[in-house]
Amino acid sequence: MLQGAGRGAEPPGSVARIIRDHPAAAWVNSIWVRADSPGMKVVAFNGSPRKGGNTERLLRHALSALKEEGIRTELVQIGGKKVHGCTACGKCYETRDRKCVIDNDFVNGCIEKMAEADGMILGSPTYFADVSTETKALIDRAGFVGMANGGLYARKVGAAVVAVRRAGAIHVFDTINHFFGINCMFTVGSSYWNLGIGMNPGDVEQDGEGIRTMRNLGANMAWILRKIHG
Repeated sequence: MLQGAGRGAEPPGSVARIIRDHPAAAWVNSIWVRADSPGMKVVAFNGSPRKGGNTERLLRHALSALKEEGIRTELVQIGGKKVHGCTACGKCYETRDRKCVIDNDFVNGCIEKMAEADGMILGSPTYFADVSTETKALIDRAGFVGMANGGLYARKVGAAVVAVRRAGAIHVFDTINHFFGINCMFTVGSSYWNLGIGMNPGDVEQDGEGIRTMRNLGANMAWILRKIHG
């Protein structure tokens, strides 16, 4: 989108215009906080269409560690559901109602959960060295809505979780972390890259290092949330 932009006025929904009109300094000063929120919460999104598969298992290990630290958690299944990709229409920039104009799939519900939570985990399997279709659609559309509405996710905590058979996981890891970075979020790491190795559903349970990585990720996420929120 930016590569083809000329020197004239950018269209309302262009990335250049959103960034220009809503600089990071403004984002972090307009964080939406629920006054009635009973404790901290992390919401995780499973971008794998395989329910009970390796991505979900890795997410559950990370969430288990968070629960042990007193953090409320929620796991949302998005993989396998009908979803529309971002059309770059710019309507979210015009309406600024915290919603994507495409309202016939799960994305707006996810955006609401992201805005309300203190932290989020995006989990995806590795498909041709990148995220799943559902994960990519969520990243693109939630990212545009967040930026167009003054930085809905600024100073929240984010973590990527990746399931992989053999190779390509680092590209998936980077794709998800780019979403956190451009949204002024704090990215959480672990004792290794946040990934687990396995092909068939349940294989990651044999990846001892991967499971330890998930549990350390959950513990690190709880630690930084306490530091942020006192």
